[in-house]
Amino acid sequence: MQIFLIDFLLWNFGVMLIYGLDKLCAIYSFRRVSEQALLACAFFMGSFGAVLGMALFHHKTAKQKFRFFVTLACVVNAVILGVLASVLL
Repeated sequence: MQIFLIDFLLWNFGVMLIYGLDKLCAIYSFRRVSEQALLACAFFMGSFGAVLGMALFHHKTAKQKFRFFVTLACVVNAVILGVLASVLL
């Protein structure tokens, strides 16, 4: 269980950094991370990192699509974590 928790936290930290990197690329007109990749990171158990990245870097916060899908990913991820916790504990 501890290994899963550490992996989960590291993955979410990485997702937050990906959102920050995309914001940096947007500022300097470099090649961007695709919206599909950003949302996929959120849905693959990285929604909490996506929320942190959006808040810390003020990235994609004005886009209704991102606010909806990242919130949906948070709900889905919370349900998955709840099921995993009930099975593993």
